[in-house]
Amino acid sequence: MTKNNKIIDRTERMQTLEQVSAGGVAFREIDGRVEIAIILTNPERRWQLPKGMIDSGETADQAAVREVREEAGIDTDLIAAIDITEYWFSADRDGKRTRFHKFVHWFLLRYRSGNVEDHDHEVLEARWETVDATLEMLVFKNERDVVEKALQIIKSK
Repeated sequence: MTKNNKIIDRTERMQTLEQVSAGGVAFREIDGRVEIAIILTNPERRWQLPKGMIDSGETADQAAVREVREEAGIDTDLIAAIDITEYWFSADRDGKRTRFHKFVHWFLLRYRSGNVEDHDHEVLEARWETVDATLEMLVFKNERDVVEKALQIIKSK
């Protein structure tokens, strides 16, 4: 196969890397209504739950609390583990197309303090949304499923 008069060798295997992240469904209750903290990512401009890579020496739950603080600007208390999602994606890394096998540990986190306007530079916007709005705005189905599971835990407590 050729592209721009270059021969493309499809026999070369794409490098595959494993990534492990943690994130949270951070919630608060106002007048009996549950609200979820969501973020608008930069540069993709998509609504997601806050999450990120687990740092060396950190546990998954510690990383989830830290990532929510950094990306959503709020401090939270750990309530429960929700789920671990797994997916594949491809991206450029060091000038080469790379496959990633990603695992995300999700936790339910109760809002303690802080302001969503205090998010870090990686995030264009962080905000509180109703459950219905959150489920409509989240881009990824696996994150919508995690929110549904979080709601079951909230209702059972």
